[in-house]
Amino acid sequence: MKSYLIVGALLLIIVALLATNKKLVETVKNIFKIEDLRKRLIYTCLLILVYRLGCYVVIPGIDPNLLGEGSALANQMDSNSLLGLLNVFSGGAFANAAIFALGVMPYITASIIIQLLGMMVPAVQKMMKEGESGRRKMNQWTRLLTIGVLALQGPAYVANLYHQMPEAFVYGNSFLFTVYATILLIAGTMFVVWLGEKITDKGIGNGVSLIIMIGIVARLPHALLAELSARLNTSTGSLIMIIIELVLLFLVFLATIAVVQAVRKVPVQYAKRIVGNKQYGGVRQYIPLKMNAANVMPIIFAQALMFIPMLFANVAPNFAGAFADMTGVWYNLTLAVLVILFTFFYTAIIINPQQMADDMKRNNGFIPGVKPGKSTVTYIDNIITRITLPGSIFLAIVSILPALAMKFLGVQQAFAYFYGGTSLLIMVGVVLDTLQQIESHLLNRHYDGLMKTGRIQGRR
Repeated sequence: MKSYLIVGALLLIIVALLATNKKLVETVKNIFKIEDLRKRLIYTCLLILVYRLGCYVVIPGIDPNLLGEGSALANQMDSNSLLGLLNVFSGGAFANAAIFALGVMPYITASIIIQLLGMMVPAVQKMMKEGESGRRKMNQWTRLLTIGVLALQGPAYVANLYHQMPEAFVYGNSFLFTVYATILLIAGTMFVVWLGEKITDKGIGNGVSLIIMIGIVARLPHALLAELSARLNTSTGSLIMIIIELVLLFLVFLATIAVVQAVRKVPVQYAKRIVGNKQYGGVRQYIPLKMNAANVMPIIFAQALMFIPMLFANVAPNFAGAFADMTGVWYNLTLAVLVILFTFFYTAIIINPQQMADDMKRNNGFIPGVKPGKSTVTYIDNIITRITLPGSIFLAIVSILPALAMKFLGVQQAFAYFYGGTSLLIMVGVVLDTLQQIESHLLNRHYDGLMKTGRIQGRR
């Protein structure tokens, strides 16, 4: 009861601070004055509501009364760090044995495989360069591969559920039930992917990333209450430790936002051109190269690959167990290395120095002191490498912060996911991207942005 009162007091303070901020109230009014933006926000909220409702629709044939807090499946989420993280990503659907239990992670895994093939297989590389038609083919291949991944993960999920809670299976775990449940899980994941695509097309923000973030945020109240209960209801706990944890979490948020928004500006000079009586060019502009150009995707990719060892739990239990321990050395070392590699990999995909140099040359632009052509490509590539290296190392450090918080501060596992790592980076990256899109709508219609000074620098 005491923890609930503290959370309620914190929420009242936050609401009071927001209510007294006239600038924020005026900005919210401006958002709903723009018809297109208003429709996009309402459309996004409705689809998110559909997703959250689906997280509580239990697979038919499983008794929902035996699920929830205190159940064998919930205890496994607490003891197995990797499964607990998957439960956070799915917004609790994994522990609820819901039709959305596997979430969008199989789709992310399939996307990783397709992009890796794009770097190694010439035919796939050619397809990626075919424009809109190639993108549609790649999306179709990704969906088909997602179904293949789900065909492996679905039976594994049902088998694990039956191993933990055989009494919850009303009609037993027959072969037909496994097939039936797997089909439902496949349909659930593909429906969630469809919701994400619709949010991207007709809503606000990146749909798939937004769905992952909503699932993470949905677990925050439960995690905060569990942490408060653990600190206040034990003899070794104290309110001071909670304050220290929140202050450190705030500092981690600030550092993460600073790195996400850090930009290296490359000056570009354009030659003067006179057309008629008007002069064009002759001005200096900048190419903004972000330190973390890949944003949240390396974390999602790396975390998706960390689920692969769980597929070999029956064949190599020691190998799978080493990667199931969130605080283990092998888990954190592998995760950090994958984050660094995927940061370079994804940055190389989304930033093409050759294309940037060609565009500058085509528009009579050049970097002062650098020759156009190959020298410009090398110059831009060197800058990208230099700024990506510290950015990737920072992301790797943040990705293992939950394990450090659990080891040295005694933070509960549920709250440690928000203390740093994947959850933090996803929340910061997705929120900044979404706010940047909202701000673009406001500025295009001559309204003030969301910030008093400057503009929100989301992914460009």
